Amino acid sequence: MSWISITIETDAAHAEVLSDALLEMGALSVDIQDAAAGTELEQPLFGEPGELVEKKIWQSAKITAILATDADVEEFIRAASQAAELTSLPMYRVDELPEQDWVRMSQDQFTPIKISSRLWIVPSWHQAPDSEAINLTLDPGLAFGTGSHPTTQLCLAWLDENLRGGEDVLDYGCGSGILAIAALKLGARQAIGVDIDPQAIVASQDNASRNQIEQKKAQFYTAHTELQLVKTTTGWADVVVANILANPLKILAPLLMSMTRRDGTIVLSGILKDQSEDVEKIYRQWFKMRISGEREGWVLLTGTRK
Repeated sequence: MSWISITIETDAAHAEVLSDALLEMGALSVDIQDAAAGTELEQPLFGEPGELVEKKIWQSAKITAILATDADVEEFIRAASQAAELTSLPMYRVDELPEQDWVRMSQDQFTPIKISSRLWIVPSWHQAPDSEAINLTLDPGLAFGTGSHPTTQLCLAWLDENLRGGEDVLDYGCGSGILAIAALKLGARQAIGVDIDPQAIVASQDNASRNQIEQKKAQFYTAHTELQLVKTTTGWADVVVANILANPLKILAPLLMSMTRRDGTIVLSGILKDQSEDVEKIYRQWFKMRISGEREGWVLLTGTRK
């Protein structure tokens, strides 16, 4: 089946109302982006955790809606404009979308990834290239962690090389659950995953089940639940792995330290090379820190708790 897309440029005051109105009228999907994306006028909308960001929407926004080919485009625009209380119809563009297998196109972006001679990441719709290897069967879903990003690969390679079996592992910012699941398949005793996104928890639980991980060995929590969890599991983990970003890693340092046992190991990723010194300096208060890997400008920091 083929579709059409309509693209509307508007201002911050009307973008969300126009978007909601298009959805209510039956648009299949609606997306809002910065109209200046890719130019020097592009505006960051969201900051990293712990940073205050005043902007709620871009000053100039581009709305793209997907409609069925038989939709009355002019009526869609007119009704959405009335809902947004616009005095005149906005300028818009209509494009045809050719018939395609969107599911197949999406799946084709993800192919099996070889982490080491014994560890592979295999999307759930692919056959494992090496049936004798440790294969992580993964459906990325709506969460970060397909295994394709250098920061994830750095963490997986470290787990593959350093886990000896029987460890308790905390995966902070678990995304798809890939690191927690990998740790268990590599011999960890149990793993806890934490994420701020409830969809990540669902994806992690689904992926754990897909990999036939016993429920009692893999537990996943939202960050809200985790605050209570900290009170009962302080110093719980032999290995704490956090693949996030530099600024949240700095903010979370006391918490991640408190979850790490004496002589336990912390594994930090999501850090650009020029950010590593600042992150390392903070964690040196509690850990003997080192750079344990580097890939495509990203650095992996590890440390042993003093």
